[in-house]
Amino acid sequence: MEEVQKKDVRKLSLPELEEFFLAHGDKKFRAKQVYEWLWNKSLKNFDEMSNISLSTRELLKTHFVINHIQVDLMQHSTDGTIKNAVKLFDQKIVESVLIPTSKRITACVSSQVGCSLDCNFCATARLKRMRNLNPDEIYDQVVAIKEEAETYFQRPLTNIVFMGMGEPLLNYANVIEAIDKITSPEGLGMAARRITLSTVGITKMIRKMADDGVKFNLAVSLHSAINETRSRLMPINDTNPVEELGEALKYWYDKTKRQVTYEYVIWNGINDDERHARALAKFCKIIPSKVNIIQYNPIDEGEFRQAKPEAVEMYVRILENQGIVAKVRRSRGQDIDAACGQLANKNEVAQLTEL
Repeated sequence: MEEVQKKDVRKLSLPELEEFFLAHGDKKFRAKQVYEWLWNKSLKNFDEMSNISLSTRELLKTHFVINHIQVDLMQHSTDGTIKNAVKLFDQKIVESVLIPTSKRITACVSSQVGCSLDCNFCATARLKRMRNLNPDEIYDQVVAIKEEAETYFQRPLTNIVFMGMGEPLLNYANVIEAIDKITSPEGLGMAARRITLSTVGITKMIRKMADDGVKFNLAVSLHSAINETRSRLMPINDTNPVEELGEALKYWYDKTKRQVTYEYVIWNGINDDERHARALAKFCKIIPSKVNIIQYNPIDEGEFRQAKPEAVEMYVRILENQGIVAKVRRSRGQDIDAACGQLANKNEVAQLTEL
């Protein structure tokens, strides 16, 4: 007789776990105990559920598995950044990053295996999108970095950014469920205001987030407020042009009253002139916002090269003269390909997935 495929226990809600135990002649409260082990204590093994009887643990093992991630390769940068090559239950690989500063420790997590958006400057965009990550796989990345923060820095994890591999809004339901687990008192109990979701600007999903009343922060990977340039950089702009993006962000602010952060890279000969800087300043006036000017991290010898310092200074001057907060962010983890736009599974363990 063919063995029945066991279900990942973390796919069950608390009410579903309660139904399972009642159906198997056990107590309803067992579900809450198991749920706490899975989500609050991030347990990876049924045998370690010490307040549950051996017979109940055997029952769980008969019906379920825990498809926990494995940190297959950990790389340490000279600046303290840690990059994880994360192996999933089906042997596919994603990457996540711990970014330490003097005031905070941030987890940069992935939401998809690969990406389908073809941003021309991004290494991840060259990967084939293979599948969405499950909520528990997103949650597990956070747990792994939380443990690394405590082990290597003796400090707690303070912030989470969805800026790793993939577009979070193309895996919306799973990302939202993962954030619910991360922020829930029954989960990790982190504050939603410490979480930032970064998107290329999928307008209908920005509106949906606003309608859903999400409590986390929004960042938009902008890079140009001129359609012609932005479409050259990011093909998604063809179907989500700057004007529609602006309207969606107005909707976001009207609903949430929270400012947005624009992530912006300046490239030599592409968007490094005053026309682009003034277009950005105008776009920033649509709703309260701030700008992070991000240092570019080359991924090859192609057309994209970091702008000269005077171009960055020009941008900052124009933005600040318009009363817009602009900060220049220096990249971390460049020596281990952990910086923005560099996540591409270059390590040997990832080659087997042919991402």
